[in-house]
Amino acid sequence: MNAQALLRPAPGTIAEVKTRLAERLGARVSAAQAVLNQHSHGEGLPAIGVPDLVVFPETNEEVAFILALCNECRVPVTPFGAGSSLEGQLAALAGGVSLDMGRFDKILDVSPDALDCRVQAGVTREALNAHVRDTGLFFPVDPGANASIGGMASTRASGTNAVRYGTMRENILGLTVVTPDGRIVRTGSRARKSSAGLDLTHLYVGSEGTLGVITEVQLKLYGLPETIVAAVCQFNSLEGAVAAVVAALQSNLRMARIELLDEVQMRAAIRYSKLDYVETPTLFLEFHGTPAGVQEEVEMMQAITADHGGGEFQFAERPEDRNRLWKARHNSYQAVMALSPGKNNMGTDACVPISALPACLLETKADIVASGLTAPIVGHVGDGNFHLGILFDPNDADETERTEALAFRTSRRAISMGGTCSGEHGVGVHKIVHMQTEHGEGVALMKAIKRALDPNGIMNPGKIYPLID
Repeated sequence: MNAQALLRPAPGTIAEVKTRLAERLGARVSAAQAVLNQHSHGEGLPAIGVPDLVVFPETNEEVAFILALCNECRVPVTPFGAGSSLEGQLAALAGGVSLDMGRFDKILDVSPDALDCRVQAGVTREALNAHVRDTGLFFPVDPGANASIGGMASTRASGTNAVRYGTMRENILGLTVVTPDGRIVRTGSRARKSSAGLDLTHLYVGSEGTLGVITEVQLKLYGLPETIVAAVCQFNSLEGAVAAVVAALQSNLRMARIELLDEVQMRAAIRYSKLDYVETPTLFLEFHGTPAGVQEEVEMMQAITADHGGGEFQFAERPEDRNRLWKARHNSYQAVMALSPGKNNMGTDACVPISALPACLLETKADIVASGLTAPIVGHVGDGNFHLGILFDPNDADETERTEALAFRTSRRAISMGGTCSGEHGVGVHKIVHMQTEHGEGVALMKAIKRALDPNGIMNPGKIYPLID
């Protein structure tokens, strides 16, 4: 199944489905063009697939009704969360129904004693953290965007805290999932480990809405650290900054955040967020723990960075100072766009083993220079993950071709070094081309699972799986 092979439902079929949905959901079924356009894309790719209908369910039973009906009528369904995905996951390539989960916004249960909670899929990470703050707890997975928890589960999201707290994969205990034929299934439990049966929870985590719809998520929570210290360290070279990261990880330092910005990304951040730094490769760091533990780790990291050409640490300890620092990091996408107004940003990411990070980053940097393109590098380098924001004019065929080629080479380089074409963006449409190279015979198993769970192929068709017959 690919974008070229997909067939849109007949107009008569869409009209029938719209009528039957409206009987159950009333005004929460929309065919308004503005609403359809809004649900045709996320942040990363333009509108490449517009749905015929947008539906706004509010209960598990309504989702089950919608999927059962669409499965019966062979109408595609594309789940839609906060709209922040980057690889085309939200595009309705074959039309059909866009299933907007925004009204699934309830926090169902919080257990401070068990350090867990259960939320509906439309709850955003910022809303969850605001809700649990008074309990002394927080949810650490932070991809930057205020994404929905269901969307983060569907793309197996990561973020700035992953080096210490892990990704969505490590922080999900269980799910409620609605299958394509309308069954409501609860996977996992609140136990921190289990040896009972197949791991259905993590089958759905990262499936990008191609196997069913995630409606509820059971999450781990963590105690707020007693002490949080953020710091910035600037380097004369990218090589020195990356070497310092590798040395820190090999020394078993347990920092919460290790973010790398190259000199181009720093130029963008300084201009956009009015930062008082110089345009050189820079590490943004954050330490969590007891006062004594944080102090010890700061001193160890200062010694490591000094050995690799790093400058003095500039600290941010007050919450408002830390928030300003990390807001500047999270605004990296907007900052890059401001470098060349009018150009598009092809965001891509890759992830490699820590041992391969220096070679992969330096080769990628040389490739960017040789391409003649502007492509800042920013990365959650504590877990080997980095991103490019490649700026290009979509009306310039040569520049567009060079941009596609640079993104392609970045993914293949990471795979050749034992890594992956995506550490957190997911596959969507843009990275299907790398699936066979990365997974080999594993792709056949993925296709078999897709056929078994979604035999009519209604769930987010045209994503992840290369050409399903």
